[in-house]
Amino acid sequence: MVERTYDENTVIIFDTTLRDGEQSPGATLSSAEKLEIARQLSRLGVDVIEAGFPAASPDDLKAVQRIAKEVGTEDGPSIAGLARAVESDILTAWEGVKDAAKPRIHTFLGTSPSHLAMLRIDKAEGLERIRKAVTLAKSLCDDVEFSPMDAGRTDTEYLIQACAVAVECGATTLNIPDTVGYVMPSEWAETLEMLINETPGAGSGSGIIWSVHCHNDLGLATANTLAGLQKGVRQVEVTINGVGERAGNTSLEEVVMGIHTRKQYYDLRTNIDSTQIMKTSRMVRNYMGMPVQPNKAIVGDNAFAHESGIHQDGVLKNAETFEIMTPETVGLNQSRLVLGKHSGRHALRVRLQELGYDFEGDDLMEIFKRFKKLADAKKTVTDADLEALVADEEAQKPQEFFRLVDIQVSSGTMGMPTATVKLVNQDSEESVIAAVGTGPVDASYRAVDMIINAPNVLVEYSVHSVTEGIDALGEVTVRISPENGGRTFGGYGADGDIIVASVKAYMAALNRMIASIGLGDVQPEGDAATVGISSSN
Repeated sequence: MVERTYDENTVIIFDTTLRDGEQSPGATLSSAEKLEIARQLSRLGVDVIEAGFPAASPDDLKAVQRIAKEVGTEDGPSIAGLARAVESDILTAWEGVKDAAKPRIHTFLGTSPSHLAMLRIDKAEGLERIRKAVTLAKSLCDDVEFSPMDAGRTDTEYLIQACAVAVECGATTLNIPDTVGYVMPSEWAETLEMLINETPGAGSGSGIIWSVHCHNDLGLATANTLAGLQKGVRQVEVTINGVGERAGNTSLEEVVMGIHTRKQYYDLRTNIDSTQIMKTSRMVRNYMGMPVQPNKAIVGDNAFAHESGIHQDGVLKNAETFEIMTPETVGLNQSRLVLGKHSGRHALRVRLQELGYDFEGDDLMEIFKRFKKLADAKKTVTDADLEALVADEEAQKPQEFFRLVDIQVSSGTMGMPTATVKLVNQDSEESVIAAVGTGPVDASYRAVDMIINAPNVLVEYSVHSVTEGIDALGEVTVRISPENGGRTFGGYGADGDIIVASVKAYMAALNRMIASIGLGDVQPEGDAATVGISSSN
């Protein structure tokens, strides 16, 4: 557990991956997945976890409640719930976070002309709504945060009035959002400086924490956030991998490593254990089914890769020639040879613990079986392979309505690609069926679809190798949506056989979709005890 300390030079890291990040199209998370991510965020050392929007749905409320109870411990992070400036939202948010040792209610109201028009209220009515909302939140919870939504397009005079009302009614944190990613760093810094200096009761020594929440529509979220820190902001609202609506939010890893790498420039610190960054990034990527672009700062596959001769020569002579931080700082291990087919469970468990994973009993045995299978197929097993195995194991944890047992594929230039798939349902009933497709993956997915009657559209299919070489472990992420439209669901799979990885990813996405839209009682289209053959249409 990270030991959190605070002073005037400490930047509070407010992570909203589970709330704003989950609003990314296709990034829906189950309650179990949210809890696992929250636990990892706590290990990472974030100070506040915005666990969700409790009023959004009963499932969101349950997820926030569980995180509050199990992660919001005395030595853990504060747990926040988001609420509109509406009585029912605030009461529901309190129901969500009240069991946390350090609960927070985060309420907001749009203050820009376009948002006031959307709410059909004028400025005076807006101030009155802020007064009522913050007063109610304060009567329930000591720690109250207020956000004037779309502050980036709100005139400064009205922002000062809105913030002053919030402070008067008991808000302890004032969060200034650039909701649509509109502002430029220099004007944002000027606005924030004016707010901090001119808002009554919220200046230096008042105890009020100023915060920023920036979106990345113009690619300036990190720059705007760092500009705020230079003007006295001491809380930043961020997400892992920069996930979020539209172009995303400010990236946690970019801000944290910016502060860490340029210590002399900012003279600031955070409570983040940076060696947990890569593990957290991979967990969020896998659970949300959203790959990280290779050239993404800090956590992209190419962030610490060098291909050009000049770069390679410079790094070999002195890593600092082209690297401003070491891979180990963010949790990467450059060791290539780790374990092999002669390694035992004890060696595997120790190495996994060194990588930050704790497996015991049946969980260890299950991942050991998969490790041995991979080790038999590869000459060496690297840390990256182990990370992928663990990610694939954890990706299968959500409720499984159907599970892949076996798959056999035939393809090539001489005949039609055919896949035979054996699945088992929750009642341990096996279904075996074969299908023909345009390729081995298409045939496999068609066979699965014939067993699981859950019509859907494959929105995205992405595959890449974890390590180099012909024996590399393959990772696949897919996103699907119900045939009649609606939100999308992500899935992840990893295996030495890319077809198997593809089916694992598809099955994970299907199980998530079934759990969400209530198709748990779907039955095979044919006889579950027979082998069927289907031709593609």
